[in-house]
Amino acid sequence: MIETPPSPTKAEVNLELSAILYAQCWEDADVLLEALDVRPGDVCLSIAGAGDNTLALLAKAPAHVFALDLSPAQLACLELRVAAFRALAHPELLELVGSSPSRRRKLLYEKCRAHLTPEVREFWDSRPSAITGGIGAAGSFERYFAIFRRWVLPLIHSRRAVNELIRPKSRWEREEFYETRWNTWRWKLLFRIFFSEAVMSRLGRDPQFFKYAEGPFAESILRRTRHALTVLDPSQNPYVEWILMGRHSRALPFALRPENFQPICDCLDRLEWSSQSLEEFLEAVPERSIDAFNLSDVFEYMSVEHSQETLERIARAGRKGARLAYWNMLAPRRRPESMASVLASLDQEAERLGREAKAFFYSAFVIEEVL
Repeated sequence: MIETPPSPTKAEVNLELSAILYAQCWEDADVLLEALDVRPGDVCLSIAGAGDNTLALLAKAPAHVFALDLSPAQLACLELRVAAFRALAHPELLELVGSSPSRRRKLLYEKCRAHLTPEVREFWDSRPSAITGGIGAAGSFERYFAIFRRWVLPLIHSRRAVNELIRPKSRWEREEFYETRWNTWRWKLLFRIFFSEAVMSRLGRDPQFFKYAEGPFAESILRRTRHALTVLDPSQNPYVEWILMGRHSRALPFALRPENFQPICDCLDRLEWSSQSLEEFLEAVPERSIDAFNLSDVFEYMSVEHSQETLERIARAGRKGARLAYWNMLAPRRRPESMASVLASLDQEAERLGREAKAFFYSAFVIEEVL
């Protein structure tokens, strides 16, 4: 067993000063799992976030999953999800998250409390509105989308038009609907304003996210949104559904699908989480000990030099054939040519999966393999 620093259940963390940035994982786990090719018995490293994609890894029966996050609040989201998988039936899990309507979320949370550590229990006890509103809506990023859904979208399109957008259609019908009814001047104008760097920094994302940004943000997001609403099928997209409706209906992310519920439950004891940086973890683990790395968009917050140093540490920690997957949104990051002898870039597979990703915000999906 790989030894790691104490988990947040034992570490001293100040949850009172910690805010939930993301109450859901806004990265497509279907794409991630295909990229990482996790096998039974693998050892995985995952950036925790809200916990959804970390839990998705468990469905593949790995030997161990280490989840990391610098934010105690994000780890509190993961811990409550783990408790919900232990204590609730699948339909109850969907109610607690907010995927389906519910008037009994407080009671469902009470069923989970016994599985929480005292610090995390106190964290959630002090946030009753986050429970009753659905824990998947409790982050600042989700509140940002709620502002868009409640106040901006009605200025652009009627509820009838929104329902028509996410009705199942052929690709030709989707493209015709988008061009003739959806892509109005009002849509383009208000979209560019609301998803500008200035507004998003104030309402939705940490301003540090934009430190290494390159290129116009809102314009690139608008292009990717068109792809998600026409080339991809919005009726089967849980991320589009949540943004437009504040819940799920036809589609669910991987970790919340009924067929994945029991496989995840069966492997919960193989999950360990800790409040530490990726760099600290990589310094502590033995060389050639990790089979898969879910790195989220961690490199968005790093300079080019820092990214390369971290990739070098990953190459040392990964077993031969270990895969790492991560997302670029505004800061283009990937292994430099100087590392070609230790990390292979799987560009064709990454480009294909990136085009299929239902979480459509990202400019690139990157897959690399330890040589």
